[in-house]
Amino acid sequence: MTAAAFGTLNLSLAALTDQVIGEVRNHIGHITLNRPDDLNALNLDMVRTVRGYLDAFAADPHIHAVMLRGNGRGLCAGGDIRWLYDTYQNGTQQHETFFTEEYALDLCLHHYRKPVLALMDGYTLGGGMGLAQGADLRIVTERSRIGMPEVAIGYFPDVGGSYFLPRIPGELGIYLGVTGAQIQAADALYCGLADWYLDSGKLATLDERLDRLTWTDYPLKDLQSTLAKLGQQALPNAPLDRLRPAIDHFFALPDIASMVEQLHQVTVADSHQWADATAQLMKQRSPLAMSVTLEMLRRGRHMSLEDCFNMEMHLDRQWFAHGDLLEGVRALLIDKDKQPRWRPPTLELLDRKQVEQFFEGV
Repeated sequence: MTAAAFGTLNLSLAALTDQVIGEVRNHIGHITLNRPDDLNALNLDMVRTVRGYLDAFAADPHIHAVMLRGNGRGLCAGGDIRWLYDTYQNGTQQHETFFTEEYALDLCLHHYRKPVLALMDGYTLGGGMGLAQGADLRIVTERSRIGMPEVAIGYFPDVGGSYFLPRIPGELGIYLGVTGAQIQAADALYCGLADWYLDSGKLATLDERLDRLTWTDYPLKDLQSTLAKLGQQALPNAPLDRLRPAIDHFFALPDIASMVEQLHQVTVADSHQWADATAQLMKQRSPLAMSVTLEMLRRGRHMSLEDCFNMEMHLDRQWFAHGDLLEGVRALLIDKDKQPRWRPPTLELLDRKQVEQFFEGV
């Protein structure tokens, strides 16, 4: 899309950035995240530009649908946490502005009045999931790596995670949120976090067919018919299907400490190796982040989408000062010692009041 065309869509030319590319082809507004060296991690300018394109495409009667994708090795690996860390340390409030506008963008996608396709080819993590889960047609490939890994850096799964994770059947969403585990295409379809599987070799064919698509008065059905000729909606042998009895048992327990203890001690449905590895993983995570995540997801299971985003924002406003995110980013990206000093360092030292205080006023 040229700058002139961008202007005709009522977008400010100042918002034009090569980190997000917009284009219209055959009545489809294509939005491509373009920070491949950073796995398309979102910053504030990108959030604003994507929102600008979405608003413009929504207002244009000649555009029937929107496609979201990313250049490089994924749709989006999350928010630019190094940028968020730096802005907070510099004493600005841009981190709050970022979350406010990012969540508004995600909500916009959930309520968008035109069909949205999200191509989750490669890494789709954190903020990338916030974009994709609002789409009508979520496409995965054999290269997809899907997840909400926030607890690994002392954070919690936001961008609507408190809404879409606990609505996965059984305790699968609790497991994914509390451990930060990543999954692939078969599990994404099994969990309802994706709708269609296409082999990556067919993506060029998908583009060609979308470019030649003859539209009817039912754009969503037109898109579904196109995908049905190229892909499938289920894959065999989803690993989480086999682990489901164990996950439903362990991750329904009342607290994180009980989960870790039983994962070590109890065998359910021949899952001992997985259970032991999961317990070891959880011991490396922030006790506070896991415990707040568990509380958040269980609350979110019974809340509306808007209330879930409000709850996440309530947590955000406290987390930089009182949570473990800054320490997680320091250990992973600043000093790179990979030895985070969590507060508290162990589950045994965690006071339940530390968790409850984050939810006061929700």
